[in-house]
Amino acid sequence: MTQVAQEDNELKRLLNNPAKNAPSEDGSMAPPLSTNVPRPSTSQSTNPQSMMIPTTPVNSTKEIPEPCLQNVVSTVNLQTELKLMYINVRTRNSEYNPARFTGLIMRIQNPRATALIFRSGKLVCTGARSEQDSFLAAKKFARIIQKLGFPVKFSSFKIQNIVATCDLKFPIKLELLYQFHGQFSSYEPELYPGLTYRMYSPRVVLLIFVNGKVVLTGAKNRTELQDALNIIYPTLKMYRKQ
Repeated sequence: MTQVAQEDNELKRLLNNPAKNAPSEDGSMAPPLSTNVPRPSTSQSTNPQSMMIPTTPVNSTKEIPEPCLQNVVSTVNLQTELKLMYINVRTRNSEYNPARFTGLIMRIQNPRATALIFRSGKLVCTGARSEQDSFLAAKKFARIIQKLGFPVKFSSFKIQNIVATCDLKFPIKLELLYQFHGQFSSYEPELYPGLTYRMYSPRVVLLIFVNGKVVLTGAKNRTELQDALNIIYPTLKMYRKQ
């Protein structure tokens, strides 16, 4: 397999597993999650999600919390082949170990972000707390590489994944939730304390914990995050622990 093919596979792995690096309920990084959660099928006669309609409670328009952004992942194409070893030797904020990872890892402090830079010129920016910071960080990474003499062209910037958290302020019966929504969820408390729930529309993955903390990942924008919360909130309230 060529290095370019390896880089493409690495990029696909990073971008197609949005739940893998989502934080856990206490804010730390969660372990890799199982990928065997079944995708919702629209052809099934009984679909629990078909009854889940975005709802805001009449008694309080503020009952559903707003998601708090934790990590914005974006990609950009610098449209030039890069010499990663050359970049690593001439920058203090980078590391490159091709035996472990095909890309070069570079970090900046303002805004705080990390870039995964590949020889093909493709760059993944992660760790920013907002879309604007992610764009600014990607620009700064591109500028650093440009100053080293590479003919960089900043193009095809795109937000790939937004990770957010929220606190529902009430405990949840995860066993019952899994019992009636097992078609969309995975719950193995012996391996991981959270229930993984794959929403069909929007395509957002929710990590739901018994204490009411929720991690949302896989969204492309804030609207998808809030829509996912609006849809799942009435269902989670049904399984509220008294």
